[in-house]
Amino acid sequence: MHSEKQAPVKYYVGIDVGSASVRAALVDEFGTVVAHADQPIQIWEPQADHYEQSSADIWAACCSVTKKVVRGIDASRIRGVGFDATCSLVVVDKQFQPLAVNCEGQNYRNVIMWMDHRAVSQVERINATQHRVLNYVGGVMSVEMQPPKLLWIKENLQELCWEKAGYFFDLPDFLSWKATGVTARSLCTVVCKWTYTSDGGWDDSFWKIIGLEDLVKDKYEKIGNHVLSPGEPVGKGLTPEAAKDLGLPEGIAVAASLIDAHAGGLGVIGADVKGHNLPCENQPITSRVAMICGTSSCHMGVSETPIFVPGVWGPYFSAMVPGLWLNEGGQSATGKLIDHVVRGHVAFPELQSKAAASAHSIYTYLNSHLDLIKKSLPVGFLTVDLHVWPDFHGNRSPLTDLTLKGMVVGLTLSRGLDELALIYLATIQAIALGTRHILETMQAAGHHINTLFLCGGLSKNPLFVQMHADITGKPVVLSKEVESVLVGAAILGACASGDFASIQEAMAKMGKIGRVVQPNHEHKRFYDKKYEVFLKLVEHQREYRSIMSSS
Repeated sequence: MHSEKQAPVKYYVGIDVGSASVRAALVDEFGTVVAHADQPIQIWEPQADHYEQSSADIWAACCSVTKKVVRGIDASRIRGVGFDATCSLVVVDKQFQPLAVNCEGQNYRNVIMWMDHRAVSQVERINATQHRVLNYVGGVMSVEMQPPKLLWIKENLQELCWEKAGYFFDLPDFLSWKATGVTARSLCTVVCKWTYTSDGGWDDSFWKIIGLEDLVKDKYEKIGNHVLSPGEPVGKGLTPEAAKDLGLPEGIAVAASLIDAHAGGLGVIGADVKGHNLPCENQPITSRVAMICGTSSCHMGVSETPIFVPGVWGPYFSAMVPGLWLNEGGQSATGKLIDHVVRGHVAFPELQSKAAASAHSIYTYLNSHLDLIKKSLPVGFLTVDLHVWPDFHGNRSPLTDLTLKGMVVGLTLSRGLDELALIYLATIQAIALGTRHILETMQAAGHHINTLFLCGGLSKNPLFVQMHADITGKPVVLSKEVESVLVGAAILGACASGDFASIQEAMAKMGKIGRVVQPNHEHKRFYDKKYEVFLKLVEHQREYRSIMSSS
């Protein structure tokens, strides 16, 4: 018997730029994360609703974490690199040097973050045009998209930034440019955040009607006139300079990038589910929604034909999975909201010390504490008199109202750890009820969804996962690799390398299922009532705001 010599395993590097950190992973051709590293990045908040970053700081972190994950690996086995990032706006001059996006003239702060809400006036005027491109963003453009931010720069930083600007990049595209020297943009970014359409390209009349006709004059060079599908190879791969920065060989394939949530969707939504007794087995991928849950949450659903969902972004053709239309719902603050509620409570120092003493995270400790105080009740039933409306940072979907505020109904004078645990539970339930609101809106428009696929930091919290299963009534699939966003980025690199014939082939081979969490249908009646109260809360908010604004 002659043993066949096994081919050496191939590796891909996925690099993910989140809101507060940069992460990298070395992923093998089977979707296993072999090495992982992360590094924090700086956020500036010079005034309320203004959030800024530095592209130099972000790139330095990309280089640092990549060098860590490839250390000791035979470089010839690393075949491709994929980037994903938040949909933040990067501004550079004609020589690609950073330009200030702030009144202080601090050039190194040249990134307006995705969650920045400075352009409220600008987005209101854009939406008032009722231009046809708005049909592809749920009918209403979000302040988190790029056109209102560009208009804000023109109106507020005309001399300091607008007139000097050479290029405006979405952050994922800035990273692929930094790696290759090629200014091509990803179809994902320009379609989802800039109003590009996959069939018609840029619409001159839109940019002219909103007052940004300057961008049309140079044939859109500043915002991109060369567009690639996600996973396509960019240029000739890594430049010598970028290769040295990243600790990788020159010429390795670099993929056209994705927005971070879309990379997470890519990492989970195409996984093989055979043998798990799921309703999506033997069903098309259109029966699934990928939820990427971190600082914020995104709900990614695909369809074979375009579905226009009121208050939900899209439909975007080939923006995540080639050949399919994407709708993207979202909640602007989820992980950030839970942190805000927990850390702002008067009992937080007590929670911190007790969690530290038990060698657990604060959230593991809170989950255990809820189990202690629930007595004979199911944990979720503890909030029968406590209800939260979670839009502390406005509503992205499906109400598209950034002026909405958070609400808590059912507070008492109690100030202890029990009350902190309850408000934490009610906040998680509110986020899950918001997800149900988004899914029901998508289904009413024509989606047929029966299974949720969760990834991101919040998917590590078993209470968060169970509440989403119970409140939506749908099974939740967790990926084998917690770092699904990084797997998604690596899938891009794998496609750019030519090792897979398509994104779909790479998704099926590299996306792996871990655990399945089933809903407890015995709790349906309770959560139906919670949902009824949830919808009443926003009615009441709008009613009292109407009263207060009347003359």
